[in-house]
Amino acid sequence: MPMSAQTADTDLAVVIGLEVHVQLETDTKVFCGCSTEPAPDEDPNTRTCPVCLGLPGALPVLNEGAVEAAVKIGKALDADVPDRTTFHRKNYFYPDLPKNFQLTQYDAPICEHGRIDVSVEGTRREIGITRAHLEEDPGSLQHVGGTIDSADYTLIDYNRAGTPLVEIVTEPDFQSPAEARAFLAKLEEVLEYLDVFDSNRDGSLRVDANISIAEGVDDGTELRVDQDALEAANRTEVKNISSYKGAEQALAYEVTRQKNAIRRGREVPQETRHWDESRGITVSMRSKEAEKDYRYFREADLPPLEVADWKRRLEIPELPDARRERFREEYGLDAESAAKLTSRKAVADFYEGVAEAFAPGLAATWVADNLLGELNYRDMAITDIQHRLPEFERLIKLVDTSAVTTKNAEEVVLREMLDSGDEPDTIIDREGLGVAEDDEVSAAVTDAIETNPDAVDDYHDGETGAINFLVGQVMQATGGSAAPDEVNQLLREELEGWPCSVSVFSEYCSPPVHALH
Repeated sequence: MPMSAQTADTDLAVVIGLEVHVQLETDTKVFCGCSTEPAPDEDPNTRTCPVCLGLPGALPVLNEGAVEAAVKIGKALDADVPDRTTFHRKNYFYPDLPKNFQLTQYDAPICEHGRIDVSVEGTRREIGITRAHLEEDPGSLQHVGGTIDSADYTLIDYNRAGTPLVEIVTEPDFQSPAEARAFLAKLEEVLEYLDVFDSNRDGSLRVDANISIAEGVDDGTELRVDQDALEAANRTEVKNISSYKGAEQALAYEVTRQKNAIRRGREVPQETRHWDESRGITVSMRSKEAEKDYRYFREADLPPLEVADWKRRLEIPELPDARRERFREEYGLDAESAAKLTSRKAVADFYEGVAEAFAPGLAATWVADNLLGELNYRDMAITDIQHRLPEFERLIKLVDTSAVTTKNAEEVVLREMLDSGDEPDTIIDREGLGVAEDDEVSAAVTDAIETNPDAVDDYHDGETGAINFLVGQVMQATGGSAAPDEVNQLLREELEGWPCSVSVFSEYCSPPVHALH
């Protein structure tokens, strides 16, 4: 029965399940030899062949690399990987599938019953994975003159058709859009560690979300929905979500839309909706299909696939959670630094390279704070500079041996290394950033005292900011090549040598001998 308008908003529970379509990184498509790598200025419908276009008599041949990737994903999700799996035809008439069916898996998927743990605002929850199965990607549609619901016409490009996908279907375990976003971010981490997925490839991760709003029962900690109430609630599917940030936005919009409809006494229909990212809304596409509408039947051109050997043979690398914990135990890092340094496998590998040469804490500061911050500012990834690890280690060495100040290394040398591609020694020589000689620093200290009598008066009056001002004057005079800690110490020693303030020196005081040139 539909919920009444009198149902309190606080009694409405949000139930969300996700279907995540992951493009696998293979050289060729899943059932043919066509390349999966787009070429610059590629023309539409050129990476195609009789197999991926579904021409009569063309037979599919399964890509071994796609099977290996799917098995690795199953292991990483702590899922059951069967000894044998089969393929089916999923029939529906839509122009992005040239065969009018999709080769996929139905009742014998390659992975079942897995899980991923996610943390949202300090609360850790386990998200169940119903299944993960192999299938082919359809072609891409280009809506001309508008969006999917308003375009003048639609163009079809079959270059993507046949790209290998793994579809990961979750249990309806999400209770908020924020949880869905956290799950997708965590899943992307895991996939990247497995080296089966490239997050930079356009459309590499696409999400369909299923949302139900049902009357919940408050058990004292959260609203829970029993199975009967969930089955009675209509389910809305939102398609065409292309990022985990977009998933949170789409789900937040859809939850609000459905709750508003319920408050007004309207029934939420069971339908499929499209997420229009440019407008930040969902729009109705069609009534929601049921499983029977797809008319699944076995693919006669592909025999059952024996997976047992892959399952025994394939190993997976250390995954993000395990590596995060090891970084905390082995390197003594705090939780925030460990999380930042293990968010991407390439970042973790780079950090461990630096940590072999320097103290773990120093390496973490340079990689997690300095380097990643500068890369993010430039919209660069660690993979863009990972071949320059020796140069980065050289920069830290120069700081560690006082050949350049930390300030100049962070604010000048590192930035110039990323912008120009030059080595640190070249930049230091060109910019004159070598550490100043002792005589130069001492002269700058004396000059700062003599030319800033008001600051000296303030220092003797106990104003702590005065010494920082004088340090700044010395750093400016030396072009930032003096060590701030050394400058601070020299200033204090020099100022303590004056029996009174410089401002009254000429009238009342005799200068100490060491303060004169």
